[in-house]
Amino acid sequence: QLQLKESGGGLVQPGGSLRLSCTSSGVTLDYYAIGWFRQAPGKEREGVSSMSRSGSVEYPDSVRGRFTAARDRAGNTIYLQMNNLKPEDTAVYYCAAVQGDRQYFPGLGVHEYDYWGQGTQVTVSS
Repeated sequence: QLQLKESGGGLVQPGGSLRLSCTSSGVTLDYYAIGWFRQAPGKEREGVSSMSRSGSVEYPDSVRGRFTAARDRAGNTIYLQMNNLKPEDTAVYYCAAVQGDRQYFPGLGVHEYDYWGQGTQVTVSS
């Protein structure tokens, strides 16, 4: 059973940056497509990035150009670099994973992923 853990959340001022990390419990993430999602109070969970095993990445318009997802070379950590943060980016951020071949691209839908972390809080406020 794959277990995911997010880290790197915190409080940041508008315009600031944070880098979130997603790690697994002793299992390489090379065999999984990875998504990052967020959920603000009273809102539905929404995808902010989806990355195939081959490295193709999709972003919604709300974060494109500000957020960047990447894998480390060892395949053990997935990052979400978030720049120019806005108050509307405030949410709990989750990473999620699903197995597939290298070209499988699950997209930004929450139902496409089988494994989820417990989330890390990101608060953007002055």
